Amino acid sequence: MSREFFGTDGIRGRVGQYPMTAEVVLKLGWAAGKVLASKGNREVLIGKDTRISGYLFESALEAGLASAGINSRLLGPMPTPAVAYLTSTFRAAAGIVISASHNPFYDNGLKFFSTAGTKLPDDVELEIEAMMKQEMTTVDSKDLGRARRVDDAAGRYIEFCKSTFPTALRLNGMKIVVDAANGAAYHIAREVFDELGADVVSVGDAPNGMNINLDCGATAPDNLRAHVLLERADVGIALDGDGDRLIMVDHRGEIVDGDEILYVLARARQAEGSLKGGVVGTLMTNLALEHAFGDMNIPFARAGVGDRYVMELLQARGWDLGGENSGHIICLDRVTTGDAIVAALAVLAVMRNSGETLSRLRADMQLYPQVLLNVPVSQKVNLDENEQIQLAVKQAESDLAGNGRVLLRPSGTEPLVRVMVEGKVANDVQMICERVAMAVGDALD
Repeated sequence: MSREFFGTDGIRGRVGQYPMTAEVVLKLGWAAGKVLASKGNREVLIGKDTRISGYLFESALEAGLASAGINSRLLGPMPTPAVAYLTSTFRAAAGIVISASHNPFYDNGLKFFSTAGTKLPDDVELEIEAMMKQEMTTVDSKDLGRARRVDDAAGRYIEFCKSTFPTALRLNGMKIVVDAANGAAYHIAREVFDELGADVVSVGDAPNGMNINLDCGATAPDNLRAHVLLERADVGIALDGDGDRLIMVDHRGEIVDGDEILYVLARARQAEGSLKGGVVGTLMTNLALEHAFGDMNIPFARAGVGDRYVMELLQARGWDLGGENSGHIICLDRVTTGDAIVAALAVLAVMRNSGETLSRLRADMQLYPQVLLNVPVSQKVNLDENEQIQLAVKQAESDLAGNGRVLLRPSGTEPLVRVMVEGKVANDVQMICERVAMAVGDALD
């Protein structure tokens, strides 16, 4: 039915030791329910994206929670950030999202949120992991949990998204193409921009359970690009399957990634005096963004790859703005997690306030060429301690002469080492990356 997959917002990202089956979801619902019930709050929200396995896993999860005495409020298809928001507004013990985010339809997974709409505390995650090892038992019949649908969940979230847009602004006269990736926001994204006055062309809004993220959305922005050019739209907005990634397209058909979105937002916030501290990116953030922030005297810090790590560093620094080039944009002054619709509204507000096109707003920061190669390896090794690899890296850094960088990352799920090189000259970057990749392959063959 489904390959093993748990998102980084899941139980420490490590419940993946169990295969993703209905039986495991049932047991996980029970384990989470037992832990949450012991803390007094017996209500959990469940949302999902549009992949076909969501029907099965929603039923299994609800049954597991009920067996532990937990009541479920079923939200139906709902973006991940919407579940985070609604968990907080309902004061629920937790929110659970059944989604594999940007992955194909045959993957699925679970993400948990606390009553505050943030990740579960580490001690609660550890308790749930420990409970998974216990024998499953069911409470007495009179104590079984119940489930009911929340019919106005979409409307609540639409109103919240609109509330993050300046009340003095409207989107009248702006033509926007919105690609919802046939995912969880298919019935929500269009409504948000339409109700703010935009002329909206909606695509990727006809899910069938198996077309989520398929040649559409944030992971395949060429679909959005084609529609923006065809419709002669002012801007295009692409979400991923669970609505937490944002990729945009300007009126010229140029794709605008997460790094460029961060640049637009940070520069605007600095100009209006609302930028709190600095900006958090990741190890994959383009060096051009770091250089641009340096020229603007905006502090910048890199977290590990993954929005979870961006969030942790933002909280540690007391900053509000961060994200990834893949499109996870976190605006902590507005939301508690990455939210594609809210981030898109923030960019549209900058466009409206400045009177500038997205093309012009991102023009002063040109991304450096970046090459990423996956090198199959037959053994695990500490890359930092391999002399042959380190010599290749040092030579590459010397060749880049301070105008680029080299990053080696072992894959966490596959026997691969990812080699990334970026710099100002495309031909040099390609050649250097190939040379480092060859050295890694030779050293680890």
